Amino acid sequence: MVSTLWSGLPWQRAAGWPISGRIPKPRVTGITMVLDKGLGMAATRDLLEVAADHIDLIKVSFGTSALYPQAVLREKVRLIRSYGVDVCPGGTLLEIAVLHNALPGYLEWAWRTGFSFLEVSDGTIQLEPRLRLLAVELALARGFRVLTEVGKKDALEGLSPSEVHRQVADDLTAGAWKVIVEARESGQGVGIFDERGTVKELELEQILAGVPQPECLIWEAPLKNQQAELILRLGPNVNLGNVQPADCLAVEALRVGLRSDTLKTCLSARTNLRQP
Repeated sequence: MVSTLWSGLPWQRAAGWPISGRIPKPRVTGITMVLDKGLGMAATRDLLEVAADHIDLIKVSFGTSALYPQAVLREKVRLIRSYGVDVCPGGTLLEIAVLHNALPGYLEWAWRTGFSFLEVSDGTIQLEPRLRLLAVELALARGFRVLTEVGKKDALEGLSPSEVHRQVADDLTAGAWKVIVEARESGQGVGIFDERGTVKELELEQILAGVPQPECLIWEAPLKNQQAELILRLGPNVNLGNVQPADCLAVEALRVGLRSDTLKTCLSARTNLRQP
């Protein structure tokens, strides 16, 4: 595991982080989920050596797990888990398995590959509620922890806040660990983001109003402005997904106030600043 050198600096111990309260790993909230679109073994190792302390889960995105040489994929999954980071295949792969009536075989393959999490989603297909529930139950029975995803990848098929509330409640009751709020890898024109990637305040508030435990949600937020706004609104331990590998340390810096976007708000809230 990497060590956080900053915590050993005497002047930092006296000052603390500009934004306090960040929960260290292992944690159940404040999750950073990284979107891996095809990192090779060397790049994966480099990422983990630098940032494993700040990554909770790596998603091998979309259906890309099927395109790896399988021996390489198994070794990559083993490497990720050896650094204390969980790993799952993208939900699209499960959707394809459902379309081909191959869900049991998919679960067996994912288990043998070494994934620790599975994602159950219907961002592209129409998944009947009973089949969605069955997929969650089968994954749990096989030994996986389960993420579900709510929302559609096509903005024209977006869910109403009440539909989001119902799906979140149903998934958590079924045993899902967290529910991902869809925003795709672009973070634009989907879910709580408009076409420019700006947070739609009303939609965010409507979703939050119907979810008693917002810490159960992982917000897909690939863009810096989205990450900063969610951190400022919901605190340093908001769950963030679709973080790009190169942005892991930058996101952690946002969480603790080591970046201007959150530091300036932290400073403006203080009435008395300690002078050097």
